[in-house]
Order: sequence, then C-alpha cells, then structure tokens
Amino acid sequence: MHAWIDGQLLTNPEQAAVSVTDHGFTVGDGVFEAVKVLEGRPFALDLHLARLERSATGLGLDAPDLDAVRRGIAAVLEQDHLTLGRLRITLTAGRAPLGSGRGAHDSTLVVVAVPMEPTPDETHVVTVPWSRNEHSAVAGLKTTSYAENVVALAKAREQGASEAIFANTAGHLCEGTGSNVFYVVDGELRTPTLASGCLAGVTRALVLDWCGAREVDEPIAVAEAAEEVFLVSTTRDVQAVTRWNDRTIPVGPVTREAAQTWARREREMALPV
Repeated sequence: MHAWIDGQLLTNPEQAAVSVTDHGFTVGDGVFEAVKVLEGRPFALDLHLARLERSATGLGLDAPDLDAVRRGIAAVLEQDHLTLGRLRITLTAGRAPLGSGRGAHDSTLVVVAVPMEPTPDETHVVTVPWSRNEHSAVAGLKTTSYAENVVALAKAREQGASEAIFANTAGHLCEGTGSNVFYVVDGELRTPTLASGCLAGVTRALVLDWCGAREVDEPIAVAEAAEEVFLVSTTRDVQAVTRWNDRTIPVGPVTREAAQTWARREREMALPV
C-alpha cells in the first residue's frame, strides 16, 4: 500500500505524516471520496471529483486542486496494480488550533489505494434507533465526521447485519451508514429524495440513470415492508437485501435486473478509450 500526501509519495503510509493538530484529525473537519478501482483504473472518477468539490464547498473549505488530486491518484496506482481496489481521497482543513475554529494553514490532501474483496451479492440490514438530521449544516455532504456511522454499524453487526439503516427526523427512510437504499412497492422502484438528507451517492445517480426509479420520501415502515430492497454504493454496487430486521425479503425481478444492468453498464463505462 502506498499513500500520497500533499505531493509526497510515501512507501510506508503507517509512518507519521499528518500533523497531530490537523483539523481533520482533531475535529473531523474534512471531506473524502471512496472510488472503486477496476483493473488499475478509477471508476467514475469525474463524478467523484465533482462531489468532492461540492462537499468541500459545502463545508466551507477551499475547493481542492483537482489536478493535484489526479497526480496523487496516478502516483499511488502506478505503484500497485489493483485488479479490484478502493481509492480514498481525503481533504482536510489543515493545521489549526485545538478547538473548533480553523487555522490559517493550507489544507491537507491525502490519496491512498488498497485492494478490495468483492462484496457478497446479498446482505442483511437493520434499522437503528437514531435518526439522520436532514436539516443539519452538513446534511448530504461526504465529511470525515463518521462517528455516528461507526456506532450505528457496530449496532448492526451485533445483530448479524452488514448495514444499519437510518430514518430522518421526519421518520422517512434516509440511507445506510455508507449506502443508498432502493426498494420496490407494487412493482415500482423507489428511493429517497436528496431532501431526505441522504448522500448524493455516485452509484445512486448511475442506478437512477440506468435503471430508473421514483424519488419519493415516505415513512421508513414502507420500505421495511417492501417487496424487494437493495443497497447501492461504491463498494457494494447493487446488493440485494434478503433480511431487514427480522423480516425475510426475496430477491425479486427488479433487483435482479438492476444488478445485471449495473454489471453490464459498469463494464462498458470502465473500458479504456
């Protein structure tokens, strides 16, 4: 594994490299992207970089130097050929006083890539008792402040699930800790709107484009009782949910078609030009 930090390639990323006063380290003041790597190439990179810019701007950070980001990506991917991997791009506010206030230092930019195992085709999820705040100042931004997700995912794993599902403060379905949720009611594919507070997932956007779905906000109980459910994310692709809480859910035709469409279109999109 190699890491690229502010223009420097490290062969041992475990060594100290980021300041202990970095605001991303002390208070989680940063944004990030996770990008799938297929045969050594980052998938849907332009979409991820556009979201990185949106998240940075939404958090009040200067927009990242995308040319520098691309140089960092090239540097780490040149070191290790990843047949299937995960690329992580992190941008923080940089060094700052120990507190919530930002400093006057430059931002910190980190790129790292690691191998990734294929995700199972099916999974179990549970609804957690905490809610997403769709009115939060950081709603919809991909920030490094993930403590809420860590706690929720640990709760899900205690119950044998791989993902925790949140409602928002209105009681409507929102998202998972690292995934968007699609579900089928009366044969219709649905997913929450961005107004629910969910992340504008890159995979979500591609599934909407390639498969079609109605964006609607409705009580989480509707989704929990749906005919079919699947998760989407950079690492999960289209993953069928076969149990939600204590309810077994069949893998139906809409889910199978979405998975097949994803696999076909992903291959086409990933082909070198």
